[in-house]
Amino acid sequence: MNKLSKRRVILVTGPARSGKSEWAESLAQESGKSVIYVATAQKAPDDAEWMARISQHIQRRPSVWQTWEVPVNLGATIESAKSSNCLLVDSLGTWVANLLEYDRTQWQKILKELLEIVENCNCDVIFVAEETGWGVVPAYPAGRLFRDRLGTLVRQLGAIANPTYLVTAGHVLNLSQLGSPLNNK
Repeated sequence: MNKLSKRRVILVTGPARSGKSEWAESLAQESGKSVIYVATAQKAPDDAEWMARISQHIQRRPSVWQTWEVPVNLGATIESAKSSNCLLVDSLGTWVANLLEYDRTQWQKILKELLEIVENCNCDVIFVAEETGWGVVPAYPAGRLFRDRLGTLVRQLGAIANPTYLVTAGHVLNLSQLGSPLNNK
């Protein structure tokens, strides 16, 4: 049995408030594995609205799930997981935002390392990612950098993941069944 048949990598992507986290949570629940919720968000006690969003996610999760707060070291976290684990990483957009201060060379190294770890991991991993870039080009450099980095990451993970889902307007589309992958080389 090869390593790819031992684990699943799933990508769930879509716009804000589309239902992507709920879909990813249902997939994790169905995995039959010990679920570890990998929260990339950093708590901000002075931001009541942000804390309410985090609380909403916490309340939806089963109490038996572990939660690991991982704002930066995502690759090492995935690498350390066991084959009996299903990691639910929510979300890649927040993780990318946490790393915007890194220059292009540092970012490329982090991205390459993450993708290699995901391709070789033993655990199931479900990634939740926001879709950006469906509107106007951001008017400010940090917005363009975020959009480009997240878009590149999602595309490269989409080449590894199977299945890849798009969740929009509360509906789930299995892109792995409905679409054809682009050559990502």
